[in-house]
Amino acid sequence: MKKVGIIMGSASDLPIVQKAIDTLDALGIPNETHIYSAHRTPDEAADFAANAKKNGFGVIIAAAGMAAHLAGALAARTTLPVIGIPCKSSVLDGMDALLSTVQMPSGIPVATVAINGATNAALLSAEILAVSDEELAKKLSDKRHAEAQAVLEKDAELNK
Repeated sequence: MKKVGIIMGSASDLPIVQKAIDTLDALGIPNETHIYSAHRTPDEAADFAANAKKNGFGVIIAAAGMAAHLAGALAARTTLPVIGIPCKSSVLDGMDALLSTVQMPSGIPVATVAINGATNAALLSAEILAVSDEELAKKLSDKRHAEAQAVLEKDAELNK
């Protein structure tokens, strides 16, 4: 199975990114996490992205706040799918990161999830990998079914 690379721009993003790590781990998807900044360590970030495919990655998740150029900087160096997680910071409630992540120029796409949406970034990564992995596709289907059942059980309890 291909791995998911998780790159965060700062160690302060770990509490957000941990949800992606936990989700991928629960689905049995191998993942690797690094701290690379688009601005402070651009060479390391570019090298990771440029070599990700040959190093066994199938998707890259990039989490960053404020200027949030990380996802775009990685996407510029690879044709692998890149999913951006805009992280909420103390200024502008994460809207700056959201706009920086989602407003990519034509030709360099970045899929973008909600502000702090690490769980959905992991699930989207899993869905991308599941296109060519029936076992993973079944895990995702089973997960959705279990979540639906949990909602129906709560509804039944409410209406007793």
